[in-house]
Amino acid sequence: MGIPSGTRLGRYEIRSKIGEGGMGEVYLAQDTKLDRKVALKILPEEVAANQDRMRRFVQEAKTASALNHPNIITIYEIEQVDSVHFMAIEFIDGQTLREHMQTAPMKLSEVLNVAAQVASALVAAHVAGIVHRDIKRENIMLRHDGIAKVLDFGLAKLTERLPPDSVDTEALTRAAVNTEPGVVMGTLIYMSPEQARGMPVDARTDIFSLGVVLYEMVAGCLPFAGSTSSEVMASILSEKEPQPLARYSRDVPAELERIVSKALRKDREQRYQTTKDLLLDLQSLKQELEFERKLERSVPPRAEAGAATSQAAEPTVRVLPSRASTKGELVPASSARTVPVSSVEYVVSGIAQHKRGAAIVLSVLLLAAIGIGYWLFIHRPSNVTTIESIAVLPFANTSGDPNTEYLSDGISEALINSLTELQQLRVVARATAFRYKGREADPQTVGRDLNVRAVLMGRVRQMGDTLNVQVDLVDATTGAQLWGQEYERKISDVLSVKQNIAREVTEKLKLRLSGEDQHRITRRDTTNGEAYQLYLQGQYLWYRWDDKSLEFYQRATEKDPNYALAHIGIAESYLHLMAKNRVSVEEGIPKARAAITRALELDETLAEARNAVAEIEYQFEYDWPGAERDFKRAIALNPNVAQIRLAYGWYLMTAGRFDEALPQMRRAQELDSHNYLVNGAIGQLFYYMREYDRSLEYYLDLRVHDPNGQRFPRAIGEIYEQKKMYAEAVENYLAAMEKGGELKPEEVQRLKEIFKHSGWQGYLQAMRVRREEMAPSEPSSFTARFYARLGDKERAFAWLEKAINERDASVLRLKIDPAFDSIRSDPRYAKLLQRMNLTQ
Repeated sequence: MGIPSGTRLGRYEIRSKIGEGGMGEVYLAQDTKLDRKVALKILPEEVAANQDRMRRFVQEAKTASALNHPNIITIYEIEQVDSVHFMAIEFIDGQTLREHMQTAPMKLSEVLNVAAQVASALVAAHVAGIVHRDIKRENIMLRHDGIAKVLDFGLAKLTERLPPDSVDTEALTRAAVNTEPGVVMGTLIYMSPEQARGMPVDARTDIFSLGVVLYEMVAGCLPFAGSTSSEVMASILSEKEPQPLARYSRDVPAELERIVSKALRKDREQRYQTTKDLLLDLQSLKQELEFERKLERSVPPRAEAGAATSQAAEPTVRVLPSRASTKGELVPASSARTVPVSSVEYVVSGIAQHKRGAAIVLSVLLLAAIGIGYWLFIHRPSNVTTIESIAVLPFANTSGDPNTEYLSDGISEALINSLTELQQLRVVARATAFRYKGREADPQTVGRDLNVRAVLMGRVRQMGDTLNVQVDLVDATTGAQLWGQEYERKISDVLSVKQNIAREVTEKLKLRLSGEDQHRITRRDTTNGEAYQLYLQGQYLWYRWDDKSLEFYQRATEKDPNYALAHIGIAESYLHLMAKNRVSVEEGIPKARAAITRALELDETLAEARNAVAEIEYQFEYDWPGAERDFKRAIALNPNVAQIRLAYGWYLMTAGRFDEALPQMRRAQELDSHNYLVNGAIGQLFYYMREYDRSLEYYLDLRVHDPNGQRFPRAIGEIYEQKKMYAEAVENYLAAMEKGGELKPEEVQRLKEIFKHSGWQGYLQAMRVRREEMAPSEPSSFTARFYARLGDKERAFAWLEKAINERDASVLRLKIDPAFDSIRSDPRYAKLLQRMNLTQ
């Protein structure tokens, strides 16, 4: 029985039923808090009671929520109200690709557009290590504005791990679902041969499935068909290739035939090896066809008299596919297309067509090539294609005054934060972009390193009370300038400069912004120029863990009491001060809470405010359910903030929910790939999972591939200690302490000698004195960990009591930290976990 219209499920009000399937019913609902339409996927009670199918439902939410891409459906949250389990997802006003194809045959341009969007979505999933494994027409939705959305990640898996999945007994073409070798999962008619055989699969299986969908869109039928499942399976596994697309449509370009054929290669080693390569070929063909259509439209009508004679002898040009030969592939002559010279003569300026001599024909071809080259230059892809990824590099401070550094850094950071609000644009996060600070950066090199299509660079110079800002937006693919501008304003107008740059950049990237989007890139700003300058100074200091940031945030709110971001800055400063033991919890929490409350009163849609609330709730108040609700709210408000994804990942990890934590941390890494805090957290996650070899391999790989990889000798030392490889542990511990200034070189040498003669226990006893000296200046949980490793239970519990009373944030790892394994069986340990609400 359906849910009546008007029923409330938490903040959602049911409007109408819009669909149903094996995993439950789907309803259109209104999010009464954020005032938007959503789709609610309701899980039936009998399914919720089925452990395997419930796991499948949760898996879909976890997997899809780890991704953020304009062509992937957005998962807002998974919730339970009373006995009703449901998932709140983006509402798509449109129809499935299957439904769309039933209305009328698709035009070639539409086919390529849909295929390219799906391929772009898969590129994002594969970069995140996620293979969809069930790409088909039913899982592709088309909005009325032509945007394609990939749905249903219920069968998806992370390529790093192979956990068992669930079984969908109602999917007629699916077998038992898990990821163990030899078990088939997916929808049979779209399966790759390796998937049909139950072999381990990777991203190339999605390429095959997309090839099937592409074939269907063009031909109107399946490439591998049969009247029974056995016949379909036999068709997929046999060596027989599908019928050529030209059999079903005379207008199929030979290049499209080549692309589909390569995607459907049954030997995956001969298939496209990455979805990115498939996407580039689709985009290239799409641009070539658009170019030909423009040339055809540019030809003026011919006079009827003598037209037959002219057309009969008109010379033509044979054009090969632009990308077909870029990878050493043999190109059949049939893949070339014939272009009438007349189609370019008009562009060149109307060369006389009655001249047929060989020399004249050669001249025509030469001039045609020049004309085509000129047309391609002035209509290069940056002018016609939406650019969906950008890196904003730190602006250079050319003033020669380090006191103005906050302006150059601040403008860059503000642009990153504003553009991150746009969900259709992937923006490289601050920590990764700021690796280029102080370096001469080549935009094309940056584009390759960060996998972005555009790079924004700038220079800031202060002269008295005048500010000069020069900015350049560059196509990272070609190196061509898309836009450049110089602003000379009063320093008090720095806010308007930032807003102008943001508007110009979105326009030059060809982003289609709604009125709401336009508002989003400026809604975070104040109207007071002086308050904005103070906020930028606060941000500059906050990123450097400078306690003075609080003062500047407070002064900003004095200038503009309605500046929500400055209030969030105050709250985050107090969180830092409490973490550094500079402010007590008793003083800091009320002040941080008051600042966040004010920020939410001013703008309840600020994701940073919800994130700050969540961090207070679980780090200092041990309110785990409340914290999770606010983390989910923060991600729903802005899924593109690496800091929030990382914070939620830490929350899940400290709660012992490792399988849920990893996708959040992977998403943070995708958003901010060179942030050492993000990269280090993933290594720690593996460590707390007791997967020591995996954690060690991860850290050692960071040392090779990441400039910040040398930051983790202490973490590596802990891994070696758990593996009882004490010589390696001591080497890494001492390296960390020497690098951090905790030990002088002569002290390091003395401890090495102690270990050499007295072994691991001798080293620990020697470090005991050092630990007692350091204890007053370090978190109490650090000292507790040391005594637990030493086997001194009484001192370990005494320091743990102190850590909990002080609300030491590091004590949150009590449930998962291997350092406490030696005292974990003591009844006192369970009581400590209970006090922290960590017993669930």
